[in-house]
Amino acid sequence: QVHLVESGGGFVQAGGSLRLSCTASYSVYAMGWFRQAPGKERDFVAAIDYEGDKINYAESVKGRFTISRNNANNAVYLEMTTLKPEDTAVYYCATSGRSSRMAKADVDYWGQGTQVTVSS
Repeated sequence: QVHLVESGGGFVQAGGSLRLSCTASYSVYAMGWFRQAPGKERDFVAAIDYEGDKINYAESVKGRFTISRNNANNAVYLEMTTLKPEDTAVYYCATSGRSSRMAKADVDYWGQGTQVTVSS
């Protein structure tokens, strides 16, 4: 069982930036982020493999969000810039032992979620 602890959510105006962090209780192959807006499905945002050379982003965040990880701390980060109101959602950290593309079916463990709210 991998325990995930997230931090860094909050309230920001459109155009602003936030950095999310997630620490896992032990090392995993792929780490990533999903998000879920009210009344919508939980959608993939970004994922990164252990070496950091396989990185995937949702089209909606490419060029604005950057995922990175620190294996010494079993941590993954999501740097979010140029935030838009449509980025408002609960953001969930996720891990997978087999795929850095991280479809929902590939996720082994989820974090508890952290709220990101972007005002217009």
